[in-house]
Amino acid sequence: MGTAVQFFSKLSKEAKTSWVAGHYASNPVEMMELMKSFTHPDTDLQKVLDGFSENTISNFVMPFSLAPNFVVNGKVYCVPMVIEESSVVAAAAASAKYWMERGGFTCEILGTKKVGQLHFCWPGNAEALQSAFPEIRRKLLAETAHLTRNMEQRGGGILEMELLDMTDLERDYYQIRVHFETCDSMGANFINSVLEEMGMLLNDVFAETAILQHQPDSATVVMAILSNYTPECLVRASVECPVEQLWDKNLGIDAAAFAEKFAKAIRIAEIDPYRATTHNKGIFNGIDAVILATANDFRAIEACGHAYAARDGQYRSLSHCELREGIFRFWMEIPLAIGTVGGLTHLHPMAKCALDILGNPGAAELMQVVAAVGLAQNFAAVRSLTTTGIQKGHMKMHLTNILNHLQATEAQAEAALFYFEDKKVSFSTVRDFLGNDKK
Repeated sequence: MGTAVQFFSKLSKEAKTSWVAGHYASNPVEMMELMKSFTHPDTDLQKVLDGFSENTISNFVMPFSLAPNFVVNGKVYCVPMVIEESSVVAAAAASAKYWMERGGFTCEILGTKKVGQLHFCWPGNAEALQSAFPEIRRKLLAETAHLTRNMEQRGGGILEMELLDMTDLERDYYQIRVHFETCDSMGANFINSVLEEMGMLLNDVFAETAILQHQPDSATVVMAILSNYTPECLVRASVECPVEQLWDKNLGIDAAAFAEKFAKAIRIAEIDPYRATTHNKGIFNGIDAVILATANDFRAIEACGHAYAARDGQYRSLSHCELREGIFRFWMEIPLAIGTVGGLTHLHPMAKCALDILGNPGAAELMQVVAAVGLAQNFAAVRSLTTTGIQKGHMKMHLTNILNHLQATEAQAEAALFYFEDKKVSFSTVRDFLGNDKK
């Protein structure tokens, strides 16, 4: 049973570490040493890292990998990826090289709108409120101009506002939905600041609006916050080539048969939510790795992407495929509300490095690169599934982890890598090869 503690956040880092080691660790000394070993020796940098979160006692390290040869709209990128699964990086790199030889990825920004919501309850007449809304909009825009001025100077700001009457779903419930352009910033703090200011102003604006003079004099603001569902912050990524150009020596089948099988697999993911869930998870294997490397919010990206996949009422594949007049076309449209300025993107030194490797792109350019990586990852996964099977490549990449788990020596590991070059890899076959009978 655990032990409770008072005022934990007030303790020093050393005291927090000592407390958790003393009360929760099976080996307190080992845990203390582990936490210390993963603390950055540069104390100034560690202070920055500690500031990213609450109650920090050390750092959790993830691999920072590279997938080269991504050709996006004719430009070559070397893409940083932060992920613990080696097969993901290997698949992305292989897919990038495959499509580099076939024209690369074509990407297009379809929109960059982001959304905020002011949720409130008001017991008055709905028609009166709708009539008054143009005046309410003008006043809210004027009163929040001091918050939006800097963003407007960069080409962004509030694009539009609309009043939604949702009283048929919830008594007295209305919503002011605000559409924003935040340029190269993800914009969460900006959007939330504007919305909260609008919430504080709402009753004063109602009281000053002539059409509402004989209506109830107050509304109850429930909450004011951005939405992570941004279906109009959208990017399209695609690849295409003549069907015969799909062939390579690793396919195991001819190009036409592969194209038909691949397209069928995508269609299955479009109609079956069980398959679509795993299918889209594979897309996010690639997307999340780049989002993490650039210190963007992968939770928001995933939540939005999965909501978008279910926008017609059924959860479906985010990617699509067609074969027409001898041309194979594979594409995806996905919402990606990301930024390249503000937040952790310039505070985290590795995120700054990742953006530097990418050529310090703006948000729109980064959206296109991220989408290309997601599509590449999906192509690699479906290609494997419809030809050799997913486990062959995955377990080959996992072999090093198995060898480390079994504590293989350097000589044993080298021998195992050679031995399994053309053989099926599993935990048990590797253990048997090493002559290790540990359970």
